[in-house]
Amino acid sequence: MEAILYICHGSRVKKACEQAIDFIKKCMAQNPVPIQEYCFLELAAPTIEDAYERCVQRGATKIFVLPVLLLTAVHAKEDIPNELERIRKRFPNVEMVYGRPIGVHPHMVDILIERLYETTEELSEDSMVLLIGRGSSDPDVKRDLTEIAQLLKRKAGLNRVDTCYLTAAKPGLEEALLTAKQSSYKKIFIIPYLLFTGILMNTIKKTIKISFADGEKEYILCNYLGYHPLIENILKERFTELAGEVDRVSHYA
Repeated sequence: MEAILYICHGSRVKKACEQAIDFIKKCMAQNPVPIQEYCFLELAAPTIEDAYERCVQRGATKIFVLPVLLLTAVHAKEDIPNELERIRKRFPNVEMVYGRPIGVHPHMVDILIERLYETTEELSEDSMVLLIGRGSSDPDVKRDLTEIAQLLKRKAGLNRVDTCYLTAAKPGLEEALLTAKQSSYKKIFIIPYLLFTGILMNTIKKTIKISFADGEKEYILCNYLGYHPLIENILKERFTELAGEVDRVSHYA
């Protein structure tokens, strides 16, 4: 019997975990696979091992694992696969297939454009966009977010889209805001490239308010990505890749 295991990041903020669970339950409702479980990589329960074991207890003989992560960083490439490999040894007769994270996808650009337009602020010639990623020491994260920024620039017809990171990568948020402040652009639209609310959103708001709310420029903080219905569609694609055994899929059996 087939199962899907959704792995979310996890957060110390209860609301963030609740948002993730609500989203995954919507994904489950759209999928006919009989066994579906969710879990968190860190900071919240159930753990990956708990949910994997639950799949097996419910009769799973093949588990499709979907990382519900925005970009291909160390979590997706090392942390989760290492944990899955450790758990797999407990259940050698259960086949496991590991999928890709959300990654670079046209739907993600569509969500960003929606976040810009829902501010109701005019995107004029003197407007620029700052895309804020969580950040990682993994260079693939920087590559992917830069690619998304360029796709956004082209599709929305923007003059300039910069990227920055909240941790572990350069430029940092304050450095990027300073660069924007020194630019000729009068309106800076700031989009947090984050799935859930929490501590990081508070950090962004505080940084803008304390250091950059001086009247010289207009800073428009857009909503974070959130668990948008288009991300449900992307996860369906990722499952289809697994079920069809498309290239770029990792097999464990």
